Formats: sequence, structure tokens, C-alpha cells
Amino acid sequence: MGFNRPSRIQETALPMLLAHPPQNLIAQSQSGTGKTAAFSLAMLSHVDPNNKWTQCLCVAPTYELALQIGQVIEQMGQFCLDVKVAYAIRGNRVERGVKLQEQIVIGTPGTLLDWCTKHKVIDLKKISMFVLDEADVMIATQGFRDQSIRIQRALSKGCQMLLFSATFEESLWEFAERVIPEPNIIRLRREEETLDNIKQFYVSCKNKEDKLEALYNLYGTLTVAQAIVFCHTRATAAWLSAVLKQEGHQVALLSGELTVEQRAAVIERFRTGKEKVLVTTNVCSRGIDVEQVSLVVNFDLPVNMEGKADHDTYLHRIGRSGRFGKRGFAVNMVDKFKRSFKVPLNADELQRSFSGFKRSCIKQE
Repeated sequence: MGFNRPSRIQETALPMLLAHPPQNLIAQSQSGTGKTAAFSLAMLSHVDPNNKWTQCLCVAPTYELALQIGQVIEQMGQFCLDVKVAYAIRGNRVERGVKLQEQIVIGTPGTLLDWCTKHKVIDLKKISMFVLDEADVMIATQGFRDQSIRIQRALSKGCQMLLFSATFEESLWEFAERVIPEPNIIRLRREEETLDNIKQFYVSCKNKEDKLEALYNLYGTLTVAQAIVFCHTRATAAWLSAVLKQEGHQVALLSGELTVEQRAAVIERFRTGKEKVLVTTNVCSRGIDVEQVSLVVNFDLPVNMEGKADHDTYLHRIGRSGRFGKRGFAVNMVDKFKRSFKVPLNADELQRSFSGFKRSCIKQE
């Protein structure tokens, strides 16, 4: 798995996750610090491979994150030959009334709820561990919240319940504490939420063409393994990827309008290094882990439905670099939303490195 020693969240949470009797947990941890590995190990430790029914559930907000969690579990459990994993995601079909034999099921809220209530392939009373990953998304989104609550309420009182996320608003903490009985709580101070190993900069830009020029200059200045470029809309992401492709660059596009199969294929190609740059919208801002990503570019800074700065999404975005303590860089193309963001941005060093550079092309190694 590449771990030489446990991270802070692993060192703190694992004794609670593996305790007997089981202890409930609400945990906040910075992106890229190994929380997925922590609860994956806990699920594997709770499974009895001799019992051929579902014993652990993990709920994630997106198809991509569910698959990624499953890959971690399968990698960590590669020598547990009798432990199987199933994916409750759109497109995977099950036979109504025939109970699953996989001990661990990972899925998105709607499909997982259908499997439990409509198709009745999982007996929720037999679940010993329930994990809610990216809990801020699950709770803040009305549909996800209601579906997750319906699953949680059908669980037995002895089921161990775990909530993990990189960010939590105060209202979400209060809600989580009402849902999770007698929890242990691991919480970051506000100043700890931004990873110290991710250096953040901004570049002042007037329009998207100005941002494109800055992006070219950026790649002419820095040595980058792989990069993710975030755009606010599908239209901007499509425009940017098309412009880069027209100039001969190998760039992948990931947005919500792609089918599940197309999204999975794009992420796999990016993860294996076939494309060095991924242009995406917020669909890729949470939980997706690609080890070689050293640079995140906010072509558009994230804003909420009211047009105000979305600090939580910002933290999730930049957390795609600097995974598990590695150094990462976040560069923000700043226009009218600059003053809304209260994050440590420093342009001096980056702007000095740009001085003397003309327009340069993105080079693929």
C-alpha cells in the first residue's frame, strides 16, 4: 500500500475502529491523509469470511469514489481470499430477493437503498459496520441525506457507525451527532483544514483567454507529473479541453454529462498515466485519489448556488494534490471572486517565475 507509518488520522482512529465492543466515530481529516485506508482496514477486520452474507456497508456520494474505495479494500484484502466486495452502483443489476453473498458492499445512496428495500438482497439487521464517507456531501444534499437516513434507521442498534469527511460545517456536526449515538469525535481546528504540504498561489486574470495564457505559462515554468484543472461549468471544461486538444495535447475531459462507463474509463486512463492533464468540473473534486497528481489548477474558483465562495469544495479540490504527505501545488486563476476567498494565496513567487516567459506550450513527458 506504500505506507511506512500510520498517518495522524489512522493512528488516532484505528484504536476506536477496532475496539471491542464497537465504538461509533465521527471523524474529520484532511484530504489525502489515509482515512479511506483506515475504515477499509476496519471493515476487513469486522468481516467473518465464513458468513456468506453482507456484513459491512459503505456509502459514497459518487460512482467514482465508490469504485476507488472498493479498489483500496480489494488491495488491502488481497490475501483474504474468502472476503468479497460488491458495488451497489448504477448499472449493476441484482436478482430480486436473492441475498448477496459478498461480505462488503460499497455504493451510492440511491442504488444501495434500492438493493436493501426494493430488491431485498441485503438484510440490514445483519450489518455490523456502516460507513458514511464524504459525510458533508451526503448530509448536505437533500436526496443523499434522506436515503442515507433511511438506511441508517433500518440498522440494528449494535451496528458500528462511522462518518468521515475532510470538511464539516457546524450544522452538519450537530446533525451527525443526532444520527450517530454516543460517538467518539475527531475534529480539526479550522486552521488545520488546509494541508501545509500544498503550496497555494493565485494569478490575476481578466477573462478565460487570460487564464489560458497563464495555464500555458505555468506549464512552461513548472515540472509537473500529472495535473487536474477544475472548471465551474461543463461548457468551460469542454471549451478548455477542446482548445488544448486542437494544439495536440493529450488531455482528458471528465464531467457529469458522461455516462458511468465513460467516466470510469477516463479516470482509469488518467490514473494509469495515459493522459497527464484532466480537465473536470466538481464531479472530481472529492475523494478521487491519483498518486502522481502534483498540481491542481482552479481555472474557475468554486462558488455555491448563491454565487458565494465555496471554501469546502476549494479544500477538496486542492486536496487532489499532495496525497499522503507529498508536496503539491494549487494555482488559482482569480477574477472577480478573489476577495470572497479567505484562503492563504500568494502570487509573488509564481509571478516572479512568470517574468520573462512568453506563451509556451504544455509539454507531455
